[in-house]
Amino acid sequence: MHRRIFVVFGILLGLAACSSEQPTAPPAPGGPGGAGGTGARAAAPGSQQDLEASAGDRVFFAFDRSDITPEARETLTRQADWLRRYPNVTVTIEGHCDERGTREYNLALGERRAQAAKNVLVASGIPASRISTISYGKERPAVVGSTEEAYAQNRRAVTTVN
Repeated sequence: MHRRIFVVFGILLGLAACSSEQPTAPPAPGGPGGAGGTGARAAAPGSQQDLEASAGDRVFFAFDRSDITPEARETLTRQADWLRRYPNVTVTIEGHCDERGTREYNLALGERRAQAAKNVLVASGIPASRISTISYGKERPAVVGSTEEAYAQNRRAVTTVN
């Protein structure tokens, strides 16, 4: 009888030891809960994620405009610096518009926006052969909605790594 009690007690003690929480090492920097607490991995050099993190991948425009603002010029200057670090990378600049206006008008406006961004990069010394442009007009909104906030996010040129 005493033997059974010791066996049962031993099993319970073993189960209790298995279920207790074991201390863990602190998270590694850059891992979940690490540097910045983002849990994101480091972007591969020369990748789209690297461009976004290092320079920013988009510039914004005023309503019915395709001229480059001072803020957009700063972003494009950082993009040019990034492109100089990765001379084998080619990019496509996508021109986008908000939902107002006809499809044809917005395709033309999106092309002017993409071309304006390309012109700044080329003027910064990036070969034009490394940059293509395309217009999506109003067909690919970043933010769905008919508010000024949504419109402002959709009037953009986005640089994408090929």
